[in-house]
Amino acid sequence: MLLNKIILLTGANGQLAQEFQRILSKKGTEYISLPREKLDITNFEEAKAVIKEVKPDILINCAAYNLVDKAEEAPYLAYAVNRDGVENLALLSVKFNIFLIHFSTDYIFDGKKEDFYVEEDLPNPINRYGESKLEGEEVIKKNLKDFLIFRVSWVIGRGKRNFLYKVFNWSKGERILRVSCDEVSVPTYTEDIVNITLLALNKGLSGIYHLTNSGYCSRYEFAKYFVKKMRLNNLLIPVSANIFNTPAKRPLFSAMSNAKISKELNISIPEWENGVERFVRMFKEEFL
Repeated sequence: MLLNKIILLTGANGQLAQEFQRILSKKGTEYISLPREKLDITNFEEAKAVIKEVKPDILINCAAYNLVDKAEEAPYLAYAVNRDGVENLALLSVKFNIFLIHFSTDYIFDGKKEDFYVEEDLPNPINRYGESKLEGEEVIKKNLKDFLIFRVSWVIGRGKRNFLYKVFNWSKGERILRVSCDEVSVPTYTEDIVNITLLALNKGLSGIYHLTNSGYCSRYEFAKYFVKKMRLNNLLIPVSANIFNTPAKRPLFSAMSNAKISKELNISIPEWENGVERFVRMFKEEFL
């Protein structure tokens, strides 16, 4: 499906778009990747002008507002990108016959199921970020018949907007780190997200899928595994998330099952630990 297709990537500076650029370049696939300065998805006319010029066959939306706590204080920022911007892309995809791929989040769930979330489970977000991402899904379903929405969680990759980069910075300032042990989800490496997205695209899949690495862990286990693999001399102490008193509530168990996408593509998705190990190798090469 990618042969002779033009791909347009939004949010070029984000960690997911950076990985798409790396892998697509390696494959020799034609693409155009634009940062917000050149393609602001919240500006319909600007987005329309870019799309008319580029004439993409496939639009991969990596633009997102993911400052979870700030979204509580200024929800209009989250809604502008995660709902209104996505609606602009959906409307333009209809108008110009473009296949849209979008990324959502485990935070559309409330974490009360106490089991892996599957695609058929009813969303019930408990923060404004999750609400804005869910409404982004809804505007796509409302306007398009064929699309791909991938719900991802605890994404790690190139860039400084991820939990492990924060842990590394904390490790330089404090030897003892306190990390929540009652928030549980699935760390997911951008390399796996991109490769599986491209597989799904080539196979002609459509609909909503949970795209995560396999397994699950708490933030404490996640950070501890990273610190171990980085051979950092820090002591990690498990604590309740409540002690951090963040503006936004987080779901306590938002791990999603990747069984559906694994079955559709007949693949085995690597465990989250494997993703962290590859992240560490990349991190050491690019940041140390």
